[in-house]
Amino acid sequence: MSRILVSSCSSLYFGSHKILFNRQSSIKTLDKMSELIDIDGSVLEGGGQILRLSVSFSAILGIPIKVSNIRAKRSKPGLAAQHLIGIKLVADMCGAKLKGDSIGSTEIEFRPGSRIKGGHYVADTRTAGSISLLLQVALPCALLADGPVTLDLKGGTNADMAPQFDYMTEVFLPVLKRFGARFEFTIHKRGFYPKGGGFVSIEVMPVQKFLPVNITERGRISKFFGWSFVAGTLPIEIASDMAEGFKERVRELHVPVEIEVYKEVRELAPNNCSGIIMVCETESGCVLGADGLGRRGAAGRAVGRAAGGALRHDLAAGGCLDTHLQDQLLVYMALAEGKSVVRVGEITLHTKTAIYIAEKVAQVKFEVVEEGDQNIIQCNGLGILNKNYSDNE
Repeated sequence: MSRILVSSCSSLYFGSHKILFNRQSSIKTLDKMSELIDIDGSVLEGGGQILRLSVSFSAILGIPIKVSNIRAKRSKPGLAAQHLIGIKLVADMCGAKLKGDSIGSTEIEFRPGSRIKGGHYVADTRTAGSISLLLQVALPCALLADGPVTLDLKGGTNADMAPQFDYMTEVFLPVLKRFGARFEFTIHKRGFYPKGGGFVSIEVMPVQKFLPVNITERGRISKFFGWSFVAGTLPIEIASDMAEGFKERVRELHVPVEIEVYKEVRELAPNNCSGIIMVCETESGCVLGADGLGRRGAAGRAVGRAAGGALRHDLAAGGCLDTHLQDQLLVYMALAEGKSVVRVGEITLHTKTAIYIAEKVAQVKFEVVEEGDQNIIQCNGLGILNKNYSDNE
């Protein structure tokens, strides 16, 4: 264990990555980076999120890790195809040495290489595994690569127990831009449970650093907008019912609601599926989202009402982020240069887990301050600088 005194402009290199510490910090205590950091995959949420965050931080900071008890709190513990492919994707990007990379494995060792390389990468779950979750693990790394990155991701675009890809483009992406980062995307084909087969291309231009954010003023609701769709042989009436169900749940808020009801073209989405993706936009620029997928035996109106109920719950909590977005931002807050502050409602278990992993692996400190029913999450980020970044790229 070494103690490092930090001035207002001190810096340190982890692998090929320069870390600029914030002025607010006076002393940082860091473990030797050559030693494995042991992570218990059964803590708190106990699912794949622990794995994704740990691997992302490991690749970016050049810190070797061992994750044990992987997905211990799931009905089928160990690596599923989606998790395995995500780890291998990041390993390819940073030249990592990987042990335990097999389906069902409950322990991995991940020893990252010296830098994250730009280039063209393909990740195919060969299942309906979520493309959004593949993006979650790879995107922070791609944004700090030594050149442009193209990710061809294959699996489920609209999967259960994960954000629909449209949520990532309509809710996550606008907030990511506040950190000074972005990505471009092309949906070549939709993939639904159980067949999968979706295909999305992601184009990422690296950044020099992540900017700090202050997302604490929600303002009044401007409007709700989104999409309700069916695919395959399902009738358009299901999409109409989902849209009506959503409108019923938010009608008393007296806010404009814009919902496009449509049937996916067969070339883009040949298999049966239905779903709704809705966004709430506020006068201050906050975006909150909710989505839902149809399932056998569930009325379309009920699916829409559930999505509306989820958004109303988040709005009533008074936060600036919905319950699904708050934990996704913590990796960028931890890496950003400066102090980031966000206002949320209830702290979710996923968020508690993300904070635990960030503090253990990246050794940053998050502070959660209660304000009535709301919570303020703040973090003095590491100030990662991508020394391979060029404005000419």
